[in-house]
Amino acid sequence: MVNLSPDTDTKSTWSSGYLYDSPTIRCFSHIHAWQLSGIAVMPTVGTMQGHLGMDAYQSRFSHEGEVAEPGYHKVHLQEYNIGVELTSTTRVGFHRYTFPRTDSAFVLFDTGAYLAHGPTEHSEVRRVSDREIEGMAVMGKTIRRPKETPVYFVARFSKPFAHFGGWQDSTRLTQAVNRLGGKHAGAYLHFQMTDQESLLLKVAISYTSLANARSNLEAELPHWDFDRVHRESTDQWNAMLGRIRVEGGTEAQRVKFYTDLWHSLLGRRILSDVNGDYPDMTGPRPQIRRVALDAQGQPRFPHYNFDAWWGSHWSLNILWSMVYPEIMDGFCNTMVDMYHNGGLIPRGPSGGNYTFVMIGDPAVSFFATAYNKGIRTYDVAAAYEGLRKNAFVGGIRDHAGYEHRSPAFGGGMQYYETQGWVPEGIGGPGGHKDGASMTLEYAYQDWCLAQLAQALGKTDDATLFRQRAGNYKHLWNPATRYMHPREKDGSWIADFTPVVDAFNTRGFCESNAAIYTHYVPHDMAGLIRLFGGAAAYSAYLDSCFIKGQPLGFVGANKKHASTWVDYGNQPGTQMAHLFNYAGKPWLTQKWVREVKMAFNDTTPYGGYDGDEDQGQMGALGVLMAIGLFEVDGGASTQPFYEISSPLFDRVEIKLNRQYYEGERFVITTENNATDRPYIQAVTLNGKPWRQNWFSHELFQRGGELHLRLGTEPNKKWGTKPPPSLSAPAGRR
Repeated sequence: MVNLSPDTDTKSTWSSGYLYDSPTIRCFSHIHAWQLSGIAVMPTVGTMQGHLGMDAYQSRFSHEGEVAEPGYHKVHLQEYNIGVELTSTTRVGFHRYTFPRTDSAFVLFDTGAYLAHGPTEHSEVRRVSDREIEGMAVMGKTIRRPKETPVYFVARFSKPFAHFGGWQDSTRLTQAVNRLGGKHAGAYLHFQMTDQESLLLKVAISYTSLANARSNLEAELPHWDFDRVHRESTDQWNAMLGRIRVEGGTEAQRVKFYTDLWHSLLGRRILSDVNGDYPDMTGPRPQIRRVALDAQGQPRFPHYNFDAWWGSHWSLNILWSMVYPEIMDGFCNTMVDMYHNGGLIPRGPSGGNYTFVMIGDPAVSFFATAYNKGIRTYDVAAAYEGLRKNAFVGGIRDHAGYEHRSPAFGGGMQYYETQGWVPEGIGGPGGHKDGASMTLEYAYQDWCLAQLAQALGKTDDATLFRQRAGNYKHLWNPATRYMHPREKDGSWIADFTPVVDAFNTRGFCESNAAIYTHYVPHDMAGLIRLFGGAAAYSAYLDSCFIKGQPLGFVGANKKHASTWVDYGNQPGTQMAHLFNYAGKPWLTQKWVREVKMAFNDTTPYGGYDGDEDQGQMGALGVLMAIGLFEVDGGASTQPFYEISSPLFDRVEIKLNRQYYEGERFVITTENNATDRPYIQAVTLNGKPWRQNWFSHELFQRGGELHLRLGTEPNKKWGTKPPPSLSAPAGRR
């Protein structure tokens, strides 16, 4: 729930938070989440300037001596000669400030500040005692989060403050009061400090009530041992990151790997309190609800806040189901709770609100992967009911991006149901009304729903959705040999070009035809037949990578439609693995390595070169580094992993015994080196393995996959394609 860190920039969703090259720190805030922010704190000395805003009281800082690591941040405020250290529990931020000698030390609570996504509508701060304050701030609604959303806090100091004061606007200070409130309100606490004296501050938050914020504080941080919390936070991160242990490779590759793995766990936030209370904003009025409790009266899972699962079938769905099934289970429970509350399985909820971010119903691939890998500690019947509802007119697919009206129209489901494809030119509010992208994603989502229906014994539904999964063929234009958007009258759109110098091109969401033409993850055999066979398809795909490599496999200047391969955004992040389906796995091995080399920068200027989307690109990087992937997202009734060459000599994945039989799955290599990406031979549990894929059933039992690598391709190994919709495993 708490994500305490420095804010160098505080305005705009896309350019706020901690930006490495910004010269000043404006505050330390406690919430950095999907459409959520709040509770800005800043220590200062000298003249009290809190009421003048962050431009007045911000401080210069330097990266020299700065420490930033999971669970801890240390930085020096040069303006005030104050050392700042930050750590946290799940719901409580813990600050340690080391002051110079001064009679005018202040800690500002700028509760009414503008943070990230929009202005604060109202805030209040109240003095409880000479060591404690409490309050709340109401985040203004956004186009994504349609309701004003409160956050409550309780803050406690390690020593008494001399004075409590504040401001209710930016023109004057208020003293000798115990309560402040207003649109631009804030508070200050005045201390007298000796040289190098440390002041500790605990700030607990809640999205439900002051009482629950205080309960969170008492339950998680009843003591004042900062170093203990730092150690416990580090230990917790080590335990989570230690679920995968790698050996070999370069130091930079290991740094990149664990940074990626950290990102895959970092982006999505807890909303519920220690007692399980969480906010429900799905109805006309806000309500407080509670998650299911276990026999001991403890919450079975947290309730989560998260961006859409758009594209997560090639990243988080795969990684979490392998390594963190309990987290996947918790998110499934959250989505089922929201279905019970508001009538829809969500697409990226924020603060208990539906946001309708992006397009389609990507939750269905998440659930299908979870269920078919044995992750099922939620109301499965309700989950299926909600997902089936989403697949028809009136479900969440009908909501275009951020379309909050009801009934919704912008998702085009009335077209999809009647004719099997969504045209261009759909009117009304909302964004991402890109018919070709919607059609392709709906077809994949129908296949995922068919897999879930089949597993649940709903054979009629399985047949219906399996048939609808072939709707991608309605967009194939034999003349252009691309997935080609169509007008409402059925004609192909004019002035069509597969690549264009833009963020997106007509018909495609943040992408283009060159990339989305490959978006048939459930039926690669069918797509390859449209191309005229494996030879034609693999030659075309290879040409895309050859053309995309000089651009670093991303669109120039974040223009996703300007390239042939884009690993800076979700729609094309499976492409290097598609050669496995065309009978040329050595090209998958080659291009996966090349993509990883393009994304190997571990400086502050490296990273993901696009939209990292709350850990999705980190998870993708982990999967490519360990040499396992699932083009169909793992949603099949019989999930399987496709093999490429790992970066490391040894990868050990610790399995969660509450979900899986085995203790660990190990991947080892011999002759591994930068110039040896090609698989020569494979053994699985000591026996020769000639397929480029193996089942999740084998994975979850534990075992060892061993790969011998070389400088030249072995064009005889692994040429049998993995199964897909029109070429299942039993019909080869």
